[in-house]
Amino acid sequence: MDKIVSITRNNDFRRAYARGKSYVSPVVVVYVLKNRVKVCRVGITTSKKIGNAVARNRSRRVIREAFRQLSGSVRPGFDLIFVARGRTPFVKSTQVLRHMEKQLKAAGLLAGGKDGG
Repeated sequence: MDKIVSITRNNDFRRAYARGKSYVSPVVVVYVLKNRVKVCRVGITTSKKIGNAVARNRSRRVIREAFRQLSGSVRPGFDLIFVARGRTPFVKSTQVLRHMEKQLKAAGLLAGGKDGG
């Protein structure tokens, strides 16, 4: 996967929250929803509960970097929404990567996971 396609429209986020399946960890929450496009689209959300702008931006950077390392092995055709949690700004991207890998395997989107849908 060359470039990560971003989800920017509010109704795409809302559809994923309403209809998607969520996978929770202490560091990040992932909402997974099948889309009609043949690419994997990604959205990242950080609320004000995370902290100030510096903490929120760090959370987004850490999540983006962790997903960038996994993006080559993720099955296309899904919308993924990553929601930062309270601990996200304080952990390294390798720790987020481990949690993200477990969640995407549980969703069946990575090699080594069960069939997803």
